[in-house]
Amino acid sequence: MVKRSAGLLVYRVRHGVLEVLLGHPGGPYFARKDDGVWTIPKGEYGPEEEPLAAAVREFTEEIGTAPPAGEALPLGETLQSNGKVAVVWAVEGDLDVTEISCNLFEMEWPPRSGRRQSFPELDRAAWFDLATARRKAFASQGPFFDRLLEHLAEQPGT
Repeated sequence: MVKRSAGLLVYRVRHGVLEVLLGHPGGPYFARKDDGVWTIPKGEYGPEEEPLAAAVREFTEEIGTAPPAGEALPLGETLQSNGKVAVVWAVEGDLDVTEISCNLFEMEWPPRSGRRQSFPELDRAAWFDLATARRKAFASQGPFFDRLLEHLAEQPGT
């Protein structure tokens, strides 16, 4: 069975520039990586959970605050590089993400040491214009940026 994840792409327009909120994965494997590893806040869900509810839950767990209230715009699904199918919604809003409070995961570190350490799922979050977001994010998340742009282009007055 294919694993599925759900997420929220929070966006804002600041000084006429569209920006999206992305998170940087925590843990030692991503500590020195920047371009190509940032992600839309998202996580796995099971068949018993509604995908949008899972997206809201995951955002809250990974950023440490509830997502902005507002209409959730469906951006569809994509197959991610890790083999999961991700479904994402966009929500407009503005959040201060200078400090985030994230769930922790545990892993053996250093490898084969027998020691277990805890790391945050995301170690930081930041706002990026779309050109920068495309460079920072996993490539498989690019279609969500395209779909957000398409949606906003269809809105009257934009």
